[in-house]
Amino acid sequence: MEEVGLRHHTAGGVPYWNEEAHYVFSMAEVRRIEEATRELHALCLEAAEAVIEGKRYAELAIPPHAVPLIEASWEADAPSLYGRFDLSYDGRGEPKMLEYNADTPTSLVEAAVAQWYWLEDRFPGSDQFNRVHEALVETWAGVRAYLFSGRVHFASMPDAEDEATVEYLRDTAQQAGLETVQLTVEEIGWDAREREFVDVEGLPIRCVFKLYPWEWMMHEEFGRNLARVRAPVQWMEPAWKMILSNKGILPILWERNPGHPNLLPAYRDDLLFTPADAYVVKPLLSREGANVRIVSPWHAQAETGGDYGEEGFVYQEYAPLPAYDGWQPVIGSWIVGQDPAGMGIRESGGPITDNLSRFVPHRIDGSA
Repeated sequence: MEEVGLRHHTAGGVPYWNEEAHYVFSMAEVRRIEEATRELHALCLEAAEAVIEGKRYAELAIPPHAVPLIEASWEADAPSLYGRFDLSYDGRGEPKMLEYNADTPTSLVEAAVAQWYWLEDRFPGSDQFNRVHEALVETWAGVRAYLFSGRVHFASMPDAEDEATVEYLRDTAQQAGLETVQLTVEEIGWDAREREFVDVEGLPIRCVFKLYPWEWMMHEEFGRNLARVRAPVQWMEPAWKMILSNKGILPILWERNPGHPNLLPAYRDDLLFTPADAYVVKPLLSREGANVRIVSPWHAQAETGGDYGEEGFVYQEYAPLPAYDGWQPVIGSWIVGQDPAGMGIRESGGPITDNLSRFVPHRIDGSA
């Protein structure tokens, strides 16, 4: 795993990459996941447009000073590289959207690279729903002509997983012929005289991929410089992704598409559920399953801790995850550019997927 770039294969002495088991899918199941992902992506873009046109930012606790950035990036059709839908799917019904990791999705190296090498070593000649790598290179090549600069900066926090993800994305950009520079978020500087962001060498930053949440940027004093730049900066993911990375989009999706087979009922108020209903309480903004609570009359209540929830919560119908030998998987289905590109699976010993949930590879059984 380290040889292929997955340095975070173990966390706190606990294996994160797990190949004691793997999941087997039929082609029909993969096609169902692929089509659901394509449909959900289209619905999310329509919902983002509805939020912008209806000025519904307060429902997502998006601060007013973020709105001009969001609207400018949407009007400019600012390029988006990727996103990951988290789906509940048992192989029988329709995949159900749990949330959309639209701004800073991780588990990319393990999905695009690690499980592919596992497949080649363990099941040579078999297939996998996974063209993430090829799609990333193609997407970079496709947006190259629209970038403000042929030099793309890549920034992350000094964290093993984030750095590995950014290093990998940088490699895909280089394969598409782009010049790249990697740095940490803390190394992004501000030239007050020129009113531009600069790197450690003093080079202006015009196009930057940042693995750093937009909501953090908008609440930091340094982030105020986003509105002060003399020349616009292309951020990837773009500012309009603030809408889709926010769980406040879930009630809006349900409001616009009630009864859709790939959506779960979701509301801004738990009073719309009855005492006989099971539902999940989710913060508008959170990471790795933090501050999630399951309320159910027929399921033991589960809850995770954390520091999120200040902005408010949404309430989504509970979709129990399937269980296999006590492990409960969530499918992470990747959108690269505008198309489904592959999937990765994380499983946990409980009903809430958190930062200790394991990544498990998959393969396709063409005869199934």
